[in-house]
Amino acid sequence: MASKPKIVIIGGGFGGLWAAKALAKKNVDVALIDRKNHHVFQPLLYQVATAVLSPGEISQPIRRILQKYKNIEVILGEVVDFDKENNEVILGDKARVKYDYLIVAAGACHSYFGHEEWERSAPGLKTLEDAVEIRRRVLLAFELAERDAYLQGEHKQLNFVVVGGGPTGVELAGAIADIARQVLANDFKAIDTRKTHVTLYEGADRVLSAFDKKLSKSAKKQLEDIGVEVKLNSLVTEIEPGRIKVGDDWVDCDVVLWASGVKASSLGKKLGVETDKAGRVPIEKDLSLKDHPNIFVIGDMASLKQENGDPVPGVSPAAMQMGTQAAKNILNDIAGRSREDFKYWDKGTMATIGRSKAIAQLGALKLSGFFAWCMWLFLHVFFLIGFRNRLAVMSDWFWAYVTRERSARLITGDAEDMREGVEFIQAARLKKNTKKADDNDKI
Repeated sequence: MASKPKIVIIGGGFGGLWAAKALAKKNVDVALIDRKNHHVFQPLLYQVATAVLSPGEISQPIRRILQKYKNIEVILGEVVDFDKENNEVILGDKARVKYDYLIVAAGACHSYFGHEEWERSAPGLKTLEDAVEIRRRVLLAFELAERDAYLQGEHKQLNFVVVGGGPTGVELAGAIADIARQVLANDFKAIDTRKTHVTLYEGADRVLSAFDKKLSKSAKKQLEDIGVEVKLNSLVTEIEPGRIKVGDDWVDCDVVLWASGVKASSLGKKLGVETDKAGRVPIEKDLSLKDHPNIFVIGDMASLKQENGDPVPGVSPAAMQMGTQAAKNILNDIAGRSREDFKYWDKGTMATIGRSKAIAQLGALKLSGFFAWCMWLFLHVFFLIGFRNRLAVMSDWFWAYVTRERSARLITGDAEDMREGVEFIQAARLKKNTKKADDNDKI
């Protein structure tokens, strides 16, 4: 009996997972390879970072998600290269996995525009590890301020900075402002967390530039209503421990969070094709790689234009649709049918800004405020994987909404890790004091 076609999927994100589900129970053998054993619902990562949810509420083991599908195997491993001549995927331990068809959905990571050294001072938000680290830094800043106020009788105003006015930046800034002004207001005795300063820096002339201009304006106002200072046309040109440079001015800050740019996985370059500036791989309309019709690239890694000339956006709905279409085209091949071109169905875009505040754009329908927030809430719970996850998230959200309590306000790490946050602030203060002393000497 002839062996079944072997399909290898790289990445257990939205694109890879939806491709696997579309191939489930079909007459093919599927191997899904990921370096992590879990799928993360990335749109809610910021809620882990700001202590609303715990990591387990927005993630699920990939093996558990796909356990009922007999024809799908999950492999824990890191793909480092491809042997396209022999149709093999090469793993980090030199192991090789054969394929008849390959779907590459390795996603994206942070882009610091050539300044990778900034990452230590300004973490981004793409993984559970990132979210836990951001949560640690945010909560630790308040704890250290309380400690200083208790031991020294005073403390300097806390200053949080978010770089980037896209959905992630807006969500982070709004959530931090809510934490400072509402959630922690009664928890500390020596400091007044309501005086915390949160600033969002955006290089363009408006936040959420992918949205309609009126919605962008509404988002800015909603941010300002909850205490976030929004600085537009403000490019951050340098980041050091405890401070950032905007134009010619240095700004001291306790925590800096990066939400300004992303780049495709470096695996795209391993495919042996020319990638764009963001590392995305140009693909054919059927989602396959030029000259290699048995290789498909989807999600954040793919560069493809729609019929109207706009690029397919790097959002989760697009990745899901691409995963389903890539799987369908493979099955069409096997059945001797013609492939279909990918057509992106824009289901709308939304972003949450804070408690009962959001914007939503669904075609001609544009909403802001409470109704947009309710829609955002419903859709994110609906797409969460696992019934247990949905119940847990709904429970935590309801509790947080009624009481303003956050259920995951834990600082992880040992004492030495926690002191690292102090080093960033002290380094910046030392530079600032040294500069003042030099200026006084000149006078």
